[in-house]
Amino acid sequence: MKEILIISGKGGAGKTSLCAAFAVLAGNSVLVDCDVDASDLHLLLKPDVRETHAFVAGLAPVVDTSLCTRCGECVEVCRFDAFRVGEGDFAVIDESACEGCGVCASFCPAHAIRMTPRLCGEWYESFTARGTMFHAKLLPGGENSGKLVAEIRRAARTYAGESGAERILLDGPPGIGCPVISAMTGVDLAVVVTEPTVSGLHDLNRTLELARQFEIDCAVVLNKADLNREMAARTRNFCTERGVDVIGEIPFDPLFNQALREGKTMADYPESVSGRRIAELWETISKKGNRTC
Repeated sequence: MKEILIISGKGGAGKTSLCAAFAVLAGNSVLVDCDVDASDLHLLLKPDVRETHAFVAGLAPVVDTSLCTRCGECVEVCRFDAFRVGEGDFAVIDESACEGCGVCASFCPAHAIRMTPRLCGEWYESFTARGTMFHAKLLPGGENSGKLVAEIRRAARTYAGESGAERILLDGPPGIGCPVISAMTGVDLAVVVTEPTVSGLHDLNRTLELARQFEIDCAVVLNKADLNREMAARTRNFCTERGVDVIGEIPFDPLFNQALREGKTMADYPESVSGRRIAELWETISKKGNRTC
């Protein structure tokens, strides 16, 4: 069983559109949307949720008003201005401002504040026409996005092993932060989607450097390759110098936007130029072996 991650150094490069198309072409795969902060793979794959699980991470303070002496110490010591004096002079917590550090509980002279597990989001096991999908939603202000990514990846691996799936296909978060690290760790191949722009090349470099740190085999897809031929050439040269394969190029195609509006993927347009390129890309990706670096 192989794990293939589709990733990009920035949002808007076409990562999710490609991942959705690959999901159509793959067959016998388990799907994971690792972009827990702003997931959108479900918009194209239309999952039917079968199971919902709470994601509890970090701690949040709770005030016991029967013990609170209304001394205001919590208001004074909180450096995030998460406490204020409410009705009856009792301490009131602004959960959106609280960082869960626990200083308030440590300094409360009446021991009226206790730290309790915080609900930070939910994750789901869902049915789609393209395979079972694991995805999640981090609540606004929720923390530990990397931990949430790790949790849905573990669930996907368990399900894939039990069901005999050939591969796990992951739609990664943008950037190089904690959720990206969590999504990338241990995969067999990271397919990095980039664009022929200065910022695209910069973000590609950061993503490849991150993958190198974790010894992850990478391949590059150049999307909208014909919009800036000079930058496309620079990107190809950059990859060649670093020993990274550019396994395919996709031209700019307004059909992408049409497909998004209709809730379809480019695999639903197999006769189009982009549809054929994406099918060729998937053929190349599916034949690549395990990690080599």
